[in-house]
Amino acid sequence: MLRSLEIRDMLLIDRLELDFAPGLNVLTGETGAGKSILLDCLGFVLGWRGRAELVRAGATRGEVTAVFDLPAGHAARAVLAEAGIAVEDELILRRVNAADGRKTAYVNDRRTTGEVLRTLSDALIELHGQQDDRGLLDPRGHRAMLDAFAAVDTAPVRRSWAALGKARQALAEAETGLQALRAEEDFLRHAVGELDKLAPEPGEEAELDTRRRQMQAGLRIREDIARALQALGGEGAEGMMADAARWLDGAAAKAEGLLDDPIAALTRAITELGEAAQGVETALDRLDFDPREMERVEERLFAIRGLARKHGVLPDDLGGFAEGLRARLAALDGGARDIAGLRVAVEKAVANYAEAAGALGAARRKAAIALDKAIAGELAPLKMERAVFRTDVTAADPGPEGTEAVAFTVATNPGAPAGPLNRIASGGELSRFLLALKVCLARGGEALTMIFDEIDRGVGGATADAVGRRLERLAEGAQILVVTHSPQVAARAAHHFRVQKSVAGGITTSTVVALAREERVDELARMISGETITGAARAAAEDLLAG
Repeated sequence: MLRSLEIRDMLLIDRLELDFAPGLNVLTGETGAGKSILLDCLGFVLGWRGRAELVRAGATRGEVTAVFDLPAGHAARAVLAEAGIAVEDELILRRVNAADGRKTAYVNDRRTTGEVLRTLSDALIELHGQQDDRGLLDPRGHRAMLDAFAAVDTAPVRRSWAALGKARQALAEAETGLQALRAEEDFLRHAVGELDKLAPEPGEEAELDTRRRQMQAGLRIREDIARALQALGGEGAEGMMADAARWLDGAAAKAEGLLDDPIAALTRAITELGEAAQGVETALDRLDFDPREMERVEERLFAIRGLARKHGVLPDDLGGFAEGLRARLAALDGGARDIAGLRVAVEKAVANYAEAAGALGAARRKAAIALDKAIAGELAPLKMERAVFRTDVTAADPGPEGTEAVAFTVATNPGAPAGPLNRIASGGELSRFLLALKVCLARGGEALTMIFDEIDRGVGGATADAVGRRLERLAEGAQILVVTHSPQVAARAAHHFRVQKSVAGGITTSTVVALAREERVDELARMISGETITGAARAAAEDLLAG
């Protein structure tokens, strides 16, 4: 609900503060007083595209602030959340227009874009008038209006459409993947066979390389190691040291201890020499290999490295690479079976969608008949009993909203061809059609603030009274702003504002004042009789307010 509107230095307004309330709010005033200026300023703060020159002459900038109450669940809350703006029960929109044309917008004191304002406006304000191409006259919204009138739940159709889309996508991806796998089937089978035959193990390439280098080194050094072992053995150092030890042992008894330390050192040397000879002998054994083994090691090492180069992976990754190829081969072998299952899933999704869309279509066709009947009931009091309103429900391409297109058409006279509202109806007729539509489509407690801009133009007398009564009924539990020249409509208001223009010091300004009951009598009398208010006009005004 729009709670307040503050305007500074915009067009003919220097400063204006207005408080609005639930129910029917009317704005009246003489032609040219500035009623349209209020709508221009409200449209400006909501981001609507309007006239370019808005700043009051002589001012450096103009500013409009609108305050809205947001009850729980209001659609504007989702818009704020998506824009990353804190959601509160009070929404403050402020927009500044500099004299050079630059515009700056704020939502709850956070700077934002005009696009965010326009998105918010769709959730806050609904404008109806003879040039209303965003609301009831827009055929793109007729299906949603019919659904709201029928109170149908379109979620099952959207869910089944989404499920059908996913099933079709899964099938298409599987068919594309299978086709790609079939294109490389020969490669997969050959590569998997080659890898399975070789069966490389992680770390095997490094082990083979080490063993090969050891064998290559063994060929070069084994001869030297063998000669060293011979030099250390019984015919070499070991024999000579054994002879020396024997000779010294024989002489030790007569040397009176002089040979004890040399004999001990020699004994230690013989022990160390034995360990060295054993180590050399072990090394020699390790370097002893069958030349055919070296051939086998090199053959396997080169085979592993060759496969790794062929497939562009590291030797240790060949096992994982083989697993991936086996998985693709398994997908190829099971692809036909999987696709058959996916096709069954698509058929089931098609059936589910058809069932949900069929139920929705039946509900729409039933609701269309009920809406046409309800509109006919509203048109008679509005002096349009000869007009025919029809809700056309026609077949459309399947989609998330079902398989029907909906359009509101009218024929203003029996036998006349039906057509779109804005092409068939005249100005006054169009206004009454829109009002009848809104009365039938409205649900109690709408969160939108509805604005009717001279929707009663071209009607008077009993017809204007019928328009006023319907606006009054529509305002129950909601908020409606009406710009009107009709006293019958103005008399039905819960809150009455008069727009007036004055000239001071050669400067023209527009102001808006809230009217008490006696002031309302004067305003209604002016609307009835013109500039000169007669007693009869005042009496008629009193009757309107009483009725």
